[in-house]
This record gives sequence, structure tokens and C-alpha cells, in this order.
Amino acid sequence: MPLTGSMLAHRSNSVLPKLRPLHLQEFTVRPDPDDERLSVTVPGIDQDGQPVATAVVTERPLTLFLNSREIVTMMTIGDRPELLGVGYLLNQNMLKPDDEITGVDYAEDIATVVVRTRRQTDFEDKLSKKTQTSGCAQGTVFGDLMEEFDKVALNPHARVRTSWLYQLTKKINTAPSLYLKAGAIHGCVLAEEDRPLIYMEDVGRHNAVDKIAGYMFLNGIVPDDKIFYTTGRLTSEMVIKTVKMRIPVLVSRSGFTGWGVELARKAGLTLIGRARGRRFVALSGAERIVFDTDPAHVGEEDRKHARKGSHADALE
Repeated sequence: MPLTGSMLAHRSNSVLPKLRPLHLQEFTVRPDPDDERLSVTVPGIDQDGQPVATAVVTERPLTLFLNSREIVTMMTIGDRPELLGVGYLLNQNMLKPDDEITGVDYAEDIATVVVRTRRQTDFEDKLSKKTQTSGCAQGTVFGDLMEEFDKVALNPHARVRTSWLYQLTKKINTAPSLYLKAGAIHGCVLAEEDRPLIYMEDVGRHNAVDKIAGYMFLNGIVPDDKIFYTTGRLTSEMVIKTVKMRIPVLVSRSGFTGWGVELARKAGLTLIGRARGRRFVALSGAERIVFDTDPAHVGEEDRKHARKGSHADALE
């Protein structure tokens, strides 16, 4: 469906094109579990038939347009729609790193975000060559994305110290989040050394990734020395998107898929999974890891923050 300017007139917020690079502080962007738009309290009964009230995350559609053409409708918690729209287009190769974004408009009343570019795109070809991935909420990658994947050269000089990993996982798991409040949500974090910089959550992990990609693009953040952390599985989609973003290290508290590992090795991506407490397993790019901490001196993960459920799930 074509989109006309009048549909968004007087109802949109315009986001500026690329900004100058930022000096990011720890948790420059982080979840806001107190945002009333992102969760609701729902009454029910427990296993004993007793009344309970529990927090559940919201889920709402967001339709994305590139210029005047509809691209996709995504299910999302609804925060940061402009970043999600830009990041989705980048990670699907519909936007190029040198594309000039002339505006990003979001109309809340019609749940629509429009990304406007100076250059016209070839998205029709991409839409005809899509492959559904194992990402929750039906992640998709488009035809020529794998062709670009083969051309990416990740920074071979990047390093990740084990002391950074232990600090990162502790900081991320104990930070206030919608996950700890309500569960049923994924989180992704852009980090530098032992500092979490940008922390995004969404019902689909690919949405959380795309929000970070959009933030990086609009703020001119250099990826070569960064670490990407996700709470979800290390699937082919996660590997493809991390490589597409040119981030050399991908870490998760969860496990791996075979194709994810194969692609990581092909791209030279450092892939670290099952990162919990003092433990982790690296299946690709181990040459970047610097073992500077004795695991015996690292505490086990606090069961309260084991991320197998939320505080709401744990209420008695």
C-alpha cells in the first residue's frame, strides 16, 4: 500500500539524519521497567487456585515503510520505533551505510514508522528473495544479505578479556529491566570492554538487535572494538546481524545452533555462549580472548538473576 504524506501530517516525530559520534557512558540507553506502556498487570489464579496479579509485557504491531512503500509489519513492545525501523532496514540490506536518511517519522495513532532516504532503493528485489530464520516472531533475512556477509572483514585486532566478560554479564543481569519485571522478553546489549553501553529489549531478539543497529547508525558509533551481548540463542540470524553490524565479538548466556557456529567461523566472528557466572564456551574466534582472570576467583551466578524467569514468576 502506498503511503501519502497526508497520512502522517501533524502526527509524526522526525528524527534527524546521522549525528556526530557520541562518547557513550555506561548504560547510556537502558530499559525502563516502570514505563507503563510496556507492561500491564493481569489478574489470574495460581496452582492452588488462589488469586494472583502478574505483570505481562505488551505486544503491538508496527508497520514499516521505506519512503512510500510498505515493507513489513512487526510485533514489538512499542518503544523506540524509529530506531527499530532504521535498524531493520540496515540489517536487511535495504539501507546502505552511505545512505542519507532525510527523516524518520512515527505516527503512534496508526502504528506506522516511515524511513525516508534521498536515494531510491531496490527493495522490490529483496522482498522477492526472503528466507525465514529461526528468530522468534518469524525473523527474516533477504536474498542478497548472504552475499554481503561474505564480504565483511571483522577487526582481527579486537580483543575480549575474560575479566570484561564476567563484569558484563553481572552488570547486565542485575540491571533493572522489563525482563526481571515481567519476563517473556529478550535483551541485547552493545558493550565496550566491561561497560554496557546500549541495552534494548523486545519480544523478539531480532527487534532488540535492530534497535541497537538503528542507534549505532544514527549516532555514528564505530563497531570495530565493540562486544554484542544477547540473552537469546546464538542462531544463524544473530550471527548474520552481528557480522552485518561489523561487531567482532558476540556473547550469549544461551547456547548455539550448528549453522550459527558455521557462519561465525566463516566470518571470523568470536562466538561465546553459555556465559553464566564463571563459565562460558567459545566455539569460534578464540584467538581474540585474553584469559586474564582465574575463574576460581569469580562467583557463581546469583540464582535471583539467573534469567530463567522474572520477579513476577517468582512471586509466591
